[in-house]
Amino acid sequence: MTPNEVVIEALQAALAGEHASVWAYGVAGARLPEAAQEQARTLLDIHRASVVRLTALVDQRGAAPVAAEVAYALPFPVEDAASARRLAALLERRLAAVYADLVAAADSRQLRTTGALRLRDAAVRAAEWSGRTEAFPGLPDLPA
Repeated sequence: MTPNEVVIEALQAALAGEHASVWAYGVAGARLPEAAQEQARTLLDIHRASVVRLTALVDQRGAAPVAAEVAYALPFPVEDAASARRLAALLERRLAAVYADLVAAADSRQLRTTGALRLRDAAVRAAEWSGRTEAFPGLPDLPA
């Protein structure tokens, strides 16, 4: 795989994650109390903007951006506010992971910075939704 293909693969993974987040925030938002729905709407807009930016980056590299799925399988039933918060935290942890991969694959300072900032943002949002932080967001848990 060429270095450009590695970057494209990481960008596509981030784009796919953002598409999934847009869809899932719609599901989660419907189960959140009114106060948290405003936060979910704001984050939905942030994720939509990320889709636009990542689509442009993939286009600039000469690849066809991955499209959103019609629907996504939820990792667990989302039936109340607690499960909606769990879903939002999981989405953000998964995004942190794909952005960590983008940082590793980046071939420019600008792209590395973009990936690092998105990783940080996702980690902060995951902590806000879950009420807990992770030592190394976006990286797999290491065996003890």
